[in-house]
Amino acid sequence: MTTYPKGYEWLGRLGVLPKVTEAGLAIYGTKEAPGPADNPAILYWRDELIAAGVKGLGGYTHDSVAWCGLTMAYVAFRAGKPVIDNPLWALNWAAYGMMIAHNAGTTASPRLVFEKGAQAILGDVLVFSRPIAGGYAGHVGTYVAEDASAYHVLAGNQGDAVSISRVAKARCVAVRRPPVKTVLPASAKPYRVAAGGTLSTNEA
Repeated sequence: MTTYPKGYEWLGRLGVLPKVTEAGLAIYGTKEAPGPADNPAILYWRDELIAAGVKGLGGYTHDSVAWCGLTMAYVAFRAGKPVIDNPLWALNWAAYGMMIAHNAGTTASPRLVFEKGAQAILGDVLVFSRPIAGGYAGHVGTYVAEDASAYHVLAGNQGDAVSISRVAKARCVAVRRPPVKTVLPASAKPYRVAAGGTLSTNEA
């Protein structure tokens, strides 16, 4: 039986969820090991993806390496969706699946533009810019809900765990929809929620 995160218990009342959402919730709460140790579950995700033929994961040796892209790849794989090559680079996910919104600005100063009539919905892939020393990296996860200023994102490496965190909409560089074999479930729609909790500012 799925236990839904505190504050997001309403997910359990939606009926059938998008497959990527189900796969993400199935590993919710997974944490990286403190210090030099590694959580074997996270390294198992890498091994399972490599065995499935996903390229660009051989250099992932410790869970201290940023692992939001690894989580996204594992979630997509477990949901029966295709996985991009080199998934560890979160910004690579900006070319995944169907374009819902693209960045008409820069990585440093994103300006998200939605396709005509499109909006982010439950299960969509959200890609964000993340400032680092000397430039920008990325962060990737899936849409759960949104408030006026932030997306509520189910992703790995948020607080060193698979969690749902608020990430500023101003950081979003792409919204992509995973490929669909038949039709989306009725639960795959936008959800507006209260702006509770602090914004995530570092997903390293």
